[in-house]
Amino acid sequence: MNLHTLKPAEGATKNRKRIGRGQGSGHGGTSTRGMNGAGSRSGHKNKRGFEGGQMPLQRRVPKYGFTNPFRVEFAEFNLDALQNLVTKHNLKEVNFAVLKEIGYVQRNEPIKILGRGELTAKLNITANAASAKAKAAIESAGGTLTLLEKK
Repeated sequence: MNLHTLKPAEGATKNRKRIGRGQGSGHGGTSTRGMNGAGSRSGHKNKRGFEGGQMPLQRRVPKYGFTNPFRVEFAEFNLDALQNLVTKHNLKEVNFAVLKEIGYVQRNEPIKILGRGELTAKLNITANAASAKAKAAIESAGGTLTLLEKK
């Protein structure tokens, strides 16, 4: 096999439709645009979402809800997830820099510790927020929880 002998498989390529090139092509005359109406004339373009005069979907469906532009999204870590991280990566402390280094947070997002599961390791944790159950579990395991000030 040589490069100059390569060609596409049978039926893999099609010739493009050449419109407006005379009656013999089968696409002459009105050039597949039909006889009358704005669509047959040059410069015609529909608005995005135009449905031929029918009430468009974005106007038929009612408005609903509210998105708070000031919402704060936390990177949440439960106690069982922290225990898994400790056993997997042999950690003594957990903070943003450590979590970013091992690839568990990407952006500069705040960290919240939640109380699902059990924590047996003695950890020094620095986070932006924590539930009361998580705080009690961390301190009962002999660790410390430092909450960072809100910006």
